[in-house]
Amino acid sequence: MKALHRKLLRDLWALRMQALTIALVVASGIAGFVGSLSTHDSLLEARDRYYASARFADVFSQARRAPDALALRLAELPGAAEVQTRLVFDTQIALEGVRQPLAARIVGADPFALEEGINRVTLRSGRWPARGSSEVLVNQAFASARKLGPGSTVRALLNGRMQTLQVVGVGLSPEYIYATTDALLSDDRSFGIFWMDRERLAAAFDMDGAFNSVAIKLRPGASAGAAIEDLDRLLAPYGSRGAYPRREQASDKVLAGEIAQQRAFGVFLPTVFLAVAVFILNVVLGRQVATQRDQIAALKALGYEDRSIVAHYLSISAAIVGAGIAAGVALGDWLGRYMTGMYTGFFHFPEFYYQRAGWIVLLAAAACLAAAAAGSWHAVRGVISLRAAEAMRPPSPPAFRPLLLERMGLGRLTSPAGRMILRSVERRPFRALLTVLGIASAVAILIAGTWWKDAIDHLLEVQFSAAQPGDVYLGFTELRGPGAGHELARLPGVLRAEASRSIPVRLHAGHRSYRTAVQGLAPDAQLRRLVDEHLRVAPLAAGGALLTERLAGVLELRPGDTVRVEFLDGERRERELTVTGVVGELMGMGVYMDLETLAALAGDGPLVNSGALRTDGGDLGPLYDRLKEMPGIAGVFVKSALIRYTRETSAANILFFTGVLTVFAAAIAVGVVYNSARIALAERAWELATLRVLGFTQREVAVLLLAELGIELLLGIPLGFVGGYHLSMALVSATSAEHFTIPLVILPSTYAYAGLTTLAAGAVSAWIVQRRLSRLDLVGVLKTRE
Repeated sequence: MKALHRKLLRDLWALRMQALTIALVVASGIAGFVGSLSTHDSLLEARDRYYASARFADVFSQARRAPDALALRLAELPGAAEVQTRLVFDTQIALEGVRQPLAARIVGADPFALEEGINRVTLRSGRWPARGSSEVLVNQAFASARKLGPGSTVRALLNGRMQTLQVVGVGLSPEYIYATTDALLSDDRSFGIFWMDRERLAAAFDMDGAFNSVAIKLRPGASAGAAIEDLDRLLAPYGSRGAYPRREQASDKVLAGEIAQQRAFGVFLPTVFLAVAVFILNVVLGRQVATQRDQIAALKALGYEDRSIVAHYLSISAAIVGAGIAAGVALGDWLGRYMTGMYTGFFHFPEFYYQRAGWIVLLAAAACLAAAAAGSWHAVRGVISLRAAEAMRPPSPPAFRPLLLERMGLGRLTSPAGRMILRSVERRPFRALLTVLGIASAVAILIAGTWWKDAIDHLLEVQFSAAQPGDVYLGFTELRGPGAGHELARLPGVLRAEASRSIPVRLHAGHRSYRTAVQGLAPDAQLRRLVDEHLRVAPLAAGGALLTERLAGVLELRPGDTVRVEFLDGERRERELTVTGVVGELMGMGVYMDLETLAALAGDGPLVNSGALRTDGGDLGPLYDRLKEMPGIAGVFVKSALIRYTRETSAANILFFTGVLTVFAAAIAVGVVYNSARIALAERAWELATLRVLGFTQREVAVLLLAELGIELLLGIPLGFVGGYHLSMALVSATSAEHFTIPLVILPSTYAYAGLTTLAAGAVSAWIVQRRLSRLDLVGVLKTRE
């Protein structure tokens, strides 16, 4: 074994604790990078594979009633490879033992089309519905949430008549990987998808020989925009509600947003981890090289070339980082598998496996090794450039200069021990600054990983307490007159009822356009208010439109600008509207105006299609029973149930991510504090041993060493609070989806948690260093070079 090889092993052994802490920080960054990006790739692969196997359509549209004969003309559209027409109705369902009204979407299609056509349904259990029967398939998410399966029965309100449906199978569809309604918030417990024979559903709704929904699969290379224009033209006489591409389909939009967030999260935080790891490695190696000046000089004098010495120290760096990479890949695999498992509760694929692409590991390892090599070279080159004789001399001691406090005449305010501590900090400001920055990084990462609970709690408070303070929200299957609100107010237990209207529209501003819905509200509405994240209420102005902040940003509109509104329902009118204001709502991309203005623009009178109820807080059973019997209600959603479901599903995820990031941040804190203390001990060993010989107790000497770390902790934690806020702000910008904004809300308890956790990690590091200080060999340390 060569001499440098033996030296490498000895150096690694001497640095074993410092190397371990650095490797842990590297492992944290690699694990976050590998786990998050592998989960992203797993989601992307599962989606693309399922879309291809199920032949997911590219263009969709709805109409009121179109004749089946039109399907032949739709099939002849340029670019259309296959066309599927069907019946789709939203309605209420009732389950035995469930008092709360539930919503459902009933899809009527030919059983052969369900099995072999586009938007193919994957049968998970049971069998296909028989022709002409009341048998149905139910989507897997709702079936799991409500314990349904072959043999279960469901009572559905079909065209005003309650009918019993027999569940014969459980299925999955690419249209409902994430099942949600277009207008009302929903969850897997309150909203289900059912597929049944088209002829049976047509008979129930008097839709024989007609369809109200169409999906088109395009040929490769065909233009979706051209297909949408042709489809709108053909369906316009039959009450078309506007065709749209796959990217605007509700389930795909949610899934695409989550995939984008996962990618942003997988790149952002791990980059910070790796940067901190490289920083610590650079500091440790720099000081290690400084303490081995005489050894480097001896090697140079013995004829070792500079490149061999540089390679030796780069090997130290590579060994430490390599251990971190190996541990990080293993930890990242576990993290990725866990996150992939969590997503199976939200997105439902026939096959959803965790997979790790080789390029992810190679990219992470290469970036980490390259950064570590650059940092190591920076640390070594200063000593390598010295001549051997010069390197053999000890480095010049720092020049003595009175403290800033002493120069200001305030030196008597501190004790001699205090002045010694402050002198050590002031005479090595760069080292102290690096340690403070490292501690601040740990605090910032801890805050960035734990503030999500604060944000979700605030989001729920804004959306469901301030913006939607009602208790029950519902939608009608058809437009109703202004008396609908009074009818709802007479329901049992209702204190206040309000009716509103929503119309699908396409907004045009120059060359930009966006498909959304305009919602008309009563001027005195209390159960649906426009509230921003600061709980400020935005009033509606008569004759104009109020846009959400995100929608105004997409269309590049400001108050006072004009927007062209293309109504996608009714007479398909187009109108010019003035933007009267912008509201920073946390959820949604909508347009709001008062009911009278919307009625005038639509040209069909003061009609409504949704309602909100505030109850007396008593037993809601009689209200639920009455709503189940009311015809023409497409869906009923109870706010308390939705909030409870949201909290239950988010609590486990938040707890997991908080725990993981707490461990990662603690690793950074320990790595920074411990390495700083160990290096300070190595640099000041002669000084501290001298003080022990002069009569200072072990405790007094430990205070002189560790108090400096305490000062750095007290400086780094507040700086980390500021950094954590800005890091969280950057995460908000990187991960906010199109249809909702994550509010940047960090409670004092989160700051306290981050600070106390970092202090605890620092205390553990200080205890380890203090133990090493107690075993200091005074005679060996006091031997100096002449």
